[in-house]
Order: sequence, then structure tokens, then C-alpha cells
Amino acid sequence: MTDRHPLDLTSPATRAALSRGLTTRRAVMAGAFGIGASLSLAACGSEGTGGGTTGGGAAPTAKAAQDLSDTEKVVNWSNWTQYIDVSEDEKSRPSLDAFTKETGIEVNYTEDYNDNDEFYAKVRPLLAAGEDTGRDVWCSTDWMVARLIQQGYVQELDYGNIPNGQANLVESLKDVEFDPGRKFSLPWQSGFAGIAYNLDATGGKKIESMTQLLTDPALKGKVTLLTEMRDTLGLVLLELGKDPANFTDADFEAAMDMLRKAKDSGQLKGFTGNDYTDGLTKGDIAACVAWTGDIVQLQFENEAVQYALPEAGFTLWSDNFVIPALAKHKKNAETLINYYYQPAVMAEVEAWVNYIPPVQGTREELEKIDAELAGNELIVPSDEVLQGAHVFRGLTAEEEQKYSSEFADLTAS
Repeated sequence: MTDRHPLDLTSPATRAALSRGLTTRRAVMAGAFGIGASLSLAACGSEGTGGGTTGGGAAPTAKAAQDLSDTEKVVNWSNWTQYIDVSEDEKSRPSLDAFTKETGIEVNYTEDYNDNDEFYAKVRPLLAAGEDTGRDVWCSTDWMVARLIQQGYVQELDYGNIPNGQANLVESLKDVEFDPGRKFSLPWQSGFAGIAYNLDATGGKKIESMTQLLTDPALKGKVTLLTEMRDTLGLVLLELGKDPANFTDADFEAAMDMLRKAKDSGQLKGFTGNDYTDGLTKGDIAACVAWTGDIVQLQFENEAVQYALPEAGFTLWSDNFVIPALAKHKKNAETLINYYYQPAVMAEVEAWVNYIPPVQGTREELEKIDAELAGNELIVPSDEVLQGAHVFRGLTAEEEQKYSSEFADLTAS
């Protein structure tokens, strides 16, 4: 079990993070990960409606458009908010500026990816109609990548344009359930789901297990859980000694019963996305299920905010680059991905976003920027920490509908 210690607030990266503001992001997944360890890990996320399986069979061929990359030096990238490095005056994104200077390719960078299902709802009508989405690349969570591949909505990557991706992707991410061989996707960032708490609100007590979170009378009415089923349910399954990678309907019901009892007893304040951050910082929320990148950032503001990875186990999610069907600048998008698969470039991003990098060699480069961040187990986890991470298995269409419906009933106020 790992409990976070406050970061050095005098460090260069911390001062830079403070200057950017503390807006955070997250809504996620079901996949695999590891840094320096051959584990398959997974994460949690906003639940989709419809095909959530990762079954076999060849993926439909995504439609390709004439690639205008050689004549139009531009790439259109949609991403989540606060998910890239920003200058101290917040007027530029240094790594993107450096990419343009190096390649001559301008990047239209748009932070319009707020939730997997919400974004899918925007682009699906265009993809289904065989039309260009106006985007050349975006970053989707693992389970959404699985859906896009199954529906033939994303194109196969040309690794001739992404040699760094082939060379520098961490070994355990090279072959994942939802995209064997990484034909269609490459990870952008990853992170853990665990327990966060405010020492001022808990009376100095550490909150380190889901049982404690869901039953401790001292926390009654001041606990929040995530609306993302794979995060919340995955942690409860692990607390019950069940493997999220291999659980039954009976295991699911046992986990749901534990959650229902907590709700019925008044233990819960409610269910949230990453809007738990403000309440946790102020102490209105004493403890909650939370995402690591959020908490690393919140600790810049309040050292009382702490984080625990439950000894019973925890989940890990990934967001991934994909190139949609009919993208007009596919080669430029692949050039962009290749650029970020340089360890020094990824380290610059990590100093700002504080998530887990998928690029080998990032830790050594991050040490040159801020040794404290490079030693943070929530950003660059050790093999020992990674042993506690678990996969949430792929769901059949029937399971997706059943489980999502029951969980939605639970989270409804």
C-alpha cells in the first residue's frame, strides 16, 4: 500500500503547476499497463451504452481519405482539458510550439474531449455517415478505443511514421486485449484509481481501504464515489477478494450489495465525476474514490490532501491516441505521436499533467526537471506498486447492459 507524501512546494515543476491553476480532468476506461514490469493492468471509466466487448474477429476496415499531409502542414488534435504542458503565463503550450518549430506542422489543439460518451456522441453521426470529423487525432480511454476499433471508426497506424512509438512504448503495453499488437492505438497517459482523503476532515485519520471508506461512522455523509462503474466497482470487487479480470454475476451482485448498504446507511454524500476535487480540498468531502493525477495536483494547493492505493488492490486506466476514419492529415498525426514518444518531450508533459507516462526513459528525463516528481510513485510507479494493479475484464454486450443499468440505478439520487 502506498500513501502519498506532500510534494516539495519549492520545486520548479511544482511552482509551474501552481501558476497554471488546479483544474483537473478525468473520465475513463478498461485496459492494460506497466512501467518496467510485465503486468497487464486496467482502469475504469465512464460507461458506454452499447458494444462494450473486446471479443475476437477482424476489425472492420476504417475508411481512409486522401492524405493531404504533404501539402497541408496542419494537424487537428482533440484532447481532454488540462492534459498537456502549458507556459507559466498560460498563453502557450511549449511542447506543441517546439513540435511546430521542428516539423513545420501547425497544431490546432482543442480541449473538447470532456467525457468518452459525450465525445462519441459528437463524432459518431459523422463516422457512421462516412464523413470527416474535422479531427486528425484524439485520445480515447481503452474501453472506448475497443468500441471504435470494432466499429471500423479508427485507422491502422503506420509505424513507418512512428518509429519512436515502436521503440519506446513500455513493453507491457505493446500487446493489449482491446488492441492486440497496438495496430490502432498508442497510449497518451495513464493513472491509478484509489482513495483520497483530507486529513483535516478525517481528524488526522488515514483512509486506506474500501471497507473503511464505506463503513467508518466518522466519515458518514462525507464520502463520495465515482460515477464511472469500472473505477468504483473494481475497487469494491478487490476489497471482497475478487479479481476484476475474472469475476462472475454473483461477484458483481456482492459488490453492488456493499455499495447499496453504504448508500442506504447515509455513508455517502453522493457520486461524482472529477468534480470531487473542490470539496476534497475544502474538507466538505472527507474521503473519496479518486484519480491519481487529480490528487497530485490538489496537493500543490493543500498538503492535507492525501492518497492511498488500497492493499487489496486498485485499478489503472489509459487514454490512447487514435486516428479517426477519413482524417485528412494522417501522416501529420503520426508525426505528432512520434514526437511525443521521445522521453524528453514526454517528461516535459509529465511535469505538468502528473499522470503515468507510457514512454520508456521518461523517468530519467523527468529527474532533470524535478527529482521529486520523478520519485513520485503515482507518476512513475515502481514494480512493487504495479503489482497491486488489476485488470477489469471486457464485458459482453449483455453484461454491459445489465451491469450499467444496475449501477446507474445506484448512482441516481
